[in-house]
Amino acid sequence: MRADARRNAEKIVAAAGALIAEQGADASLEEVARRAGVGSATLHRHFPSRQALLEAVFKDRVEALCAKAGDLLADPDPGQALSAWLRAVGAHAVANRGLGASLMRDADTTLGETCHDMITNAGDALLARARAADAVRPDMTVTQLLKLVGAIALATEKDIDGPAEADLLLAIAIDGVRAR
Repeated sequence: MRADARRNAEKIVAAAGALIAEQGADASLEEVARRAGVGSATLHRHFPSRQALLEAVFKDRVEALCAKAGDLLADPDPGQALSAWLRAVGAHAVANRGLGASLMRDADTTLGETCHDMITNAGDALLARARAADAVRPDMTVTQLLKLVGAIALATEKDIDGPAEADLLLAIAIDGVRAR
């Protein structure tokens, strides 16, 4: 891909991500193009369907979340590292208002399964370190933690200050998963 075409695709994905955070997964594609500073034809040349654009936004965000988990593996405090990552997962879930559900409803589930596996594996590595350091309860799984984060995000996504409310509720929940 030419450099200018790659920049346009990146601008489109960034604009779509911001609009999804504001309005949800059903945000207008025309508004995405306008915010990206490109024409509708350019948007559709890069992303021939709404589904293709949503998948690009979601995949980029999941990859970033997994990269953050990888970075946190070097944190000297495994419990704090897991907590920081769970809060990042919470922010990710709140910012993706309806995106995951929209992808699961309208598409081949391969992307959702791949992204789910990536997130689960990233969380497993952090949880294993925290468990080995006796920083968390030994009886929980990463799937349980991700369900907890997802439930909090769902409960707060329509709040005026959803991200802050989700972060506060998650901080309370994280306190409950620490080893006693």
